[in-house]
Amino acid sequence: MIRADLHIHTTYSDDSTVTPKGIVEKLVAHNSIKVAAVTDHDTVRGLNETRKLASSYPDILIIPGVEISTPEGDILILGTEETPPQPWTAENVIDFTRENDYVSVVAHPYREFGMGDLARNYKVDAIEVLNGESSPVANKLANDLAKSMMLPGVAGSDAHNPSEPFTVYTEIQANLRVDEILKAIKKGLVTTHSATRSIHF
Repeated sequence: MIRADLHIHTTYSDDSTVTPKGIVEKLVAHNSIKVAAVTDHDTVRGLNETRKLASSYPDILIIPGVEISTPEGDILILGTEETPPQPWTAENVIDFTRENDYVSVVAHPYREFGMGDLARNYKVDAIEVLNGESSPVANKLANDLAKSMMLPGVAGSDAHNPSEPFTVYTEIQANLRVDEILKAIKKGLVTTHSATRSIHF
């Protein structure tokens, strides 16, 4: 079983001040969260630097990913090392994810740039039901959406500054391998947790 923050932005996102080095240092220091997904806005350029820094630590895993902005709302792709081909419509992004056996997640559905109820029209793999930047009301609506669609719910901090990673996390019944983690998410072998009160560095 692993604990993972499935939504973190690095300085390769225009609006984030979280450095790849900072993510790895936090993973090293943390007593239980050892997995993080790098999901920059519309780019995968932060991935290689983060993975290179993490490679010295056998107990740490960086999941490749990206957060794609579509007209219908933001979609996280977990597992990808490249951005999908344009145009970035929700349908095209989800098709790309399915064709490559990645995981598509509706990001913060009931916040700005979220898909909201439109998510019901697409065959996504999971819903982000616990987003560290969303209000409790928005997260509850997301949780209700996941239940009504019978989809797994995942958690991600959506970190944009250095104090935010790991405020929430997903517990996944898998080992420390990206392919196993992706399979476990699709199977719903996940639970979401808020760590705000229990993180000590």
